[in-house]
Amino acid sequence: MLDHPEDIARAGLCSGCGGCVVAAPDKIRMEIDRTGFFRPVVSSDLSDAERLVVGSLCPGISLEHQPSQDYLPAWGPVKSCWVGHASAEDVRYVGSSGGVVTGTALYLLETGQIDFVVHVRGSTTHALENEVVFSRNRESLLGGAGSRYSPAAPAAAIPRALAEPGRFAFIGKPCDVAAVRKMLDARPELNARIPYLLSFMCAGTPSAHGTIEIIKKFSLDPAQVVEFRYRGRGWPGTTAARTKDGAEAQMDYNTAWGKILNRHLQPRCKICADGTGEFADLVGADAWYGKDGYPDFAERDGRSLVIARTLKGEGLLGNAAASGHLVVETFEPSQITPIQPYQVKRKRSLLARLLALKVMQRRTPRYKGMHLWRLAVSAGPVENLKVFLGSVKRIAGNRL
Repeated sequence: MLDHPEDIARAGLCSGCGGCVVAAPDKIRMEIDRTGFFRPVVSSDLSDAERLVVGSLCPGISLEHQPSQDYLPAWGPVKSCWVGHASAEDVRYVGSSGGVVTGTALYLLETGQIDFVVHVRGSTTHALENEVVFSRNRESLLGGAGSRYSPAAPAAAIPRALAEPGRFAFIGKPCDVAAVRKMLDARPELNARIPYLLSFMCAGTPSAHGTIEIIKKFSLDPAQVVEFRYRGRGWPGTTAARTKDGAEAQMDYNTAWGKILNRHLQPRCKICADGTGEFADLVGADAWYGKDGYPDFAERDGRSLVIARTLKGEGLLGNAAASGHLVVETFEPSQITPIQPYQVKRKRSLLARLLALKVMQRRTPRYKGMHLWRLAVSAGPVENLKVFLGSVKRIAGNRL
């Protein structure tokens, strides 16, 4: 069993979430490595007990769901499904889609149900990097609204957050949330301290090198950039940068993500079974418009897809809407696929990718209760064979 953070990273299974830091905060830290991803650095020997905690918390090596009637093969646990947006126009505007995740967190803060929110924002000192912050008010929370398509390790901040007084909500990528959920399952007494886990659908984490490539496309000096955003300020919003001397540049979302950032994806993300935040209480995503399975990226007022995965999450959504923080309406789960086709395709092809890794004698994550077989069968033999052969070719060329 893999139970040492550096071994997990060497095996290609680290998602960079920082969950392993929880096992030994004084011995494990997260650093950006030469490939541009967060990886654990261990400063001294871990005890057997600490290694046991690492092995149990790491979402990169295993994920598991218990059987449930609410589980949809492509989408995970679904208590209810909605579309909508934050009612406050500024929250809706700065959010990546309709600002529902930010609006929900704002509701929790303003009603006193939590004392702060643990989340990621662009660094205030190094514009091209991310930092984890503890937001206690509206201004701070909105400062972190919008997607950050670059490495972040918010789960590493959990020990610091638990050292603070009060209750907090956690917002993170699906792998970040899965790590925290594993911790809460192992230590249920902490549910009182971390009552809500919020996430968003994720297509993978691009390397920090992807951001640098965008800056170079802008013909700007990375060292001079003082403001950088990937999305937001509209839907989907533009990718934009500003330098110390006031030079500005921007590009559309489809170019930034579709032609640059997605070519720098973390290898572990390409074999992820949870791009949709299956272990969160509440998940937000883009409720794209479009037809024939292709999203339309024309600028519009933001609209979010929202999935309540737990009864707690369903109650939270209803209360946030009743309070006036959100404007939502019910949405049929069968209609998620047309507005999020990529997530279905990637999970449906995952079993073939994993088989290719095994054939090539590479390590693979362990997934249980995530219905990968059912999805693979629905893909059919031709699609599975195509994915398998393509994956073998890429693995042989170290390109998976």
